[in-house]
Amino acid sequence: MRHVRVKTTLEAERMSRIETAGVDRSVGPAVAFERLADEHLDAAYRLAWAILRDPTEAEDATHDAFVQAWQKWPTLRDPDRFQGWFDRILINICRSRLRRTTRWQMRDISDEVLVAGGDDFTRTQERDAIDTALGHLSPDHRMVIALRFDRDLPIDEIAARLEIPVGTVQSRLHYALRQLHGIIDGFEREGSTR
Repeated sequence: MRHVRVKTTLEAERMSRIETAGVDRSVGPAVAFERLADEHLDAAYRLAWAILRDPTEAEDATHDAFVQAWQKWPTLRDPDRFQGWFDRILINICRSRLRRTTRWQMRDISDEVLVAGGDDFTRTQERDAIDTALGHLSPDHRMVIALRFDRDLPIDEIAARLEIPVGTVQSRLHYALRQLHGIIDGFEREGSTR
């Protein structure tokens, strides 16, 4: 009986936190989760895409992250921290997908496709160069770049979400940006020799 009372007390406390986070207490945990998930869906997809660089993979990763978040929903004690908690789940899923896909030898053929079929949705050459350059980064470097520049998170929050030291985040950002500059400079040199 004590276990039931403790569980009921914990659930009441959690629902009180949900209510203070802007979610109506009377709706129950399923609706509360649904509302928080709806609020964060677009940002989650953008983060997954920034890391994975593939729309289908990003959709699948986002879906898998929400499924896993629903399964782990009872472990979230403070709904105000949903964003960081959910980001960690999403990042781990993206990391797993990147590890799986790096086992395959992939080659970017977007330039060949553009030359062969034209581009109806013309994007600037600079954005294409950045997209291609980001695809050359390691998964760890892509994650810090995505969290820093897509989510606009400070370094200490990136460290908390990736569960790594602040110095490691700074180092990864430094080397990732240096690598990006080198790749983009290489594209520019190639373009000027054509």
